[in-house]
Amino acid sequence: MTEGPYELPEGWRWVRLGEVAQRRANSLVPRRYPSRRFRYVGMEHLEAGQWEEPQGVEVSGSDIKSQVIAFHPGLVLYGKLRPYLNKVFVPSYEGIASSEFVPIAPHPSLLSPKYLAAYLRTPGFVAYANANTTGSRQPRVRLEALWSVLLPLPPLAEQERIVERLEAFMDRVREARRLRQEAREEAERLWQSVLADTFPRPGSALPPGWRWVRLGEVAYREANFLMPSDYPTKRFRYVGMEHLEAGQWAEPQGVEVSGAEIRSQVVLFRPGLVLYGKLRPYLNKVFVPRYEGVASTEFVPIAPRVDVLSPEYLGAYLRTPHFVDYATANTTGSRQPRTRLDALWSAPIPLPPLAEQERIVERLEALQEKLRALEAAQAQTDETLKRLEQAILERAFRGEL
Repeated sequence: MTEGPYELPEGWRWVRLGEVAQRRANSLVPRRYPSRRFRYVGMEHLEAGQWEEPQGVEVSGSDIKSQVIAFHPGLVLYGKLRPYLNKVFVPSYEGIASSEFVPIAPHPSLLSPKYLAAYLRTPGFVAYANANTTGSRQPRVRLEALWSVLLPLPPLAEQERIVERLEAFMDRVREARRLRQEAREEAERLWQSVLADTFPRPGSALPPGWRWVRLGEVAYREANFLMPSDYPTKRFRYVGMEHLEAGQWAEPQGVEVSGAEIRSQVVLFRPGLVLYGKLRPYLNKVFVPRYEGVASTEFVPIAPRVDVLSPEYLGAYLRTPHFVDYATANTTGSRQPRTRLDALWSAPIPLPPLAEQERIVERLEALQEKLRALEAAQAQTDETLKRLEQAILERAFRGEL
């Protein structure tokens, strides 16, 4: 009898995966059937750690340029690429998948596909797979290691009971995550509503003391460009578009890099500016820096006239639904739309006195502080759910569920 890392309940035994399953690799080249429709699942169709079955996409053979594998119900598809992403699924339909999936056919009298898939998602197996890869930039599980992994094997009836318990638990986890997501979306809707209510809509009447101005009347572009590669050993604090989430309010921290690591021209920035992301303006990427650094030229560095316009107030207004809609309607380029600079400088800005600007910013910052606390609590709940899920999986395969 094969020895394992821990003692199993009576009736269970340790086996190697290759003893109770085999690879069912039916390869196919879809472009040989250009007009045929296929249901295709790529690695990109599963989130990391996803439990639910992916639906994939329906495509024609001519749309798929590389070789794929055919799959059917009864298999387990294991994502061998970057095993730390933990991508596994049990199909209930026929289709084709990326060759990054290993199609595993369990012996039907010994091993349940759903039981095997659940085991392949355990923290213990993921750690084993990560320790047995080949390739550094794109690590893949070594197939000999996959087939040699030890698997705790109970009788089929017990496997089915374990799967039933795990699926009931995962249903509860999914519901908890759905509620968390709904809370996030509701908080974002509340925030957008507050921004829309705080700043008057363009063309509407203004409160006493306010006036409409064009951005170019109260601010200018401070475009100091630099080629960091001219200073290969100098350290720079760099902010790219990728360092901000869509609609992010918090200041991005960027990354510290050497000049040699930045291949393209950048813009210098400093406190007192507003950095406006002109690329894909619907992503709503704006920040007001409190430090010096360099940024992607996709950011427009705006210098407000400080005697009439607060950088924080302008940064807030540029994030409003009113302005995002305006910017999105005034772009150039189809595949990579960018806000037209003439439209940016012509944008109408509701301008209250400086004291009122500061009061508005304070109120928005106070609300953001509450929203950040809510997000932190939700993140903690997500982490707790993840730890609970891992603990339940570990217990299941020790016969303790």
